[in-house]
Amino acid sequence: MTDLPVIGAQLSVLDLDRHRDWLFEKNRDLELPEFCMADILKTPGPFIDMAKQKLDGWTGRLGIHGPFAGFELNVKDKEIRAVVQARLEAALDVCQQLSARQMVIHSPYDPWDAHNLDNGPKDREKSISAILDTLAPALERAENQGVEMVLENIKDTDPALRRKVVEAADTLALRLSVDTGHAEWAHVSAGAPPVDRFIQDAGELLSHVHLQDADGYADRHWVLGEGSTNFHSIFMALADLDVKPHLIVEINDFSRVPESVAYLKRLGLGE
Repeated sequence: MTDLPVIGAQLSVLDLDRHRDWLFEKNRDLELPEFCMADILKTPGPFIDMAKQKLDGWTGRLGIHGPFAGFELNVKDKEIRAVVQARLEAALDVCQQLSARQMVIHSPYDPWDAHNLDNGPKDREKSISAILDTLAPALERAENQGVEMVLENIKDTDPALRRKVVEAADTLALRLSVDTGHAEWAHVSAGAPPVDRFIQDAGELLSHVHLQDADGYADRHWVLGEGSTNFHSIFMALADLDVKPHLIVEINDFSRVPESVAYLKRLGLGE
């Protein structure tokens, strides 16, 4: 027996056969990335059918990566907001058909926001309101459907900005995600706190972690162990939490996912 956390992965539906034994042996958490694409969301049926067939008998926790390309959640234009809401609705349709319990969405915050949201006395409140106005229909449906939408850091340098959104929403349907490679970039290149502080700031609101390695210069999505990310401090911060977030290896080369988990196992951090 071991107390090490079981590590899951982001895998394309097309890669599930290759990793079937690895995925099924511990019923690892899984995240499907296809449904972030607008074209696939228009006709998701073939991918949904493939996923159901390939995952028959698997009992792990399933999530999808929701749509993000071409928009930000703090959009104020009501016509554009309606398009964003329709994309989120389509992604929740996929969650319903797959019985997925989680959907990743992207934070709109960046270094400019971290430095400028205090220019006006209510700029922070307006920012939160714009995000929650966009998310309102999806959050209501997600709550009824039992889906967590997890807000991932992208260009964020101040993790508290994202946390304040989740706190203001005050619903189990919105929780936090930390991407280790994005946080490593923010720390090295944009003066953000180190990655473990992103975990600490999220605290018990953390429901999802993207595990990838990077060098702090760019968003590398390297195999774990190939970059500069301090996974010891990350897993120490995770161990201090009562929550058990989905721990998802998210690297560019799906074929090397088990290699990344083997690296964590050698460090005594996960299996």
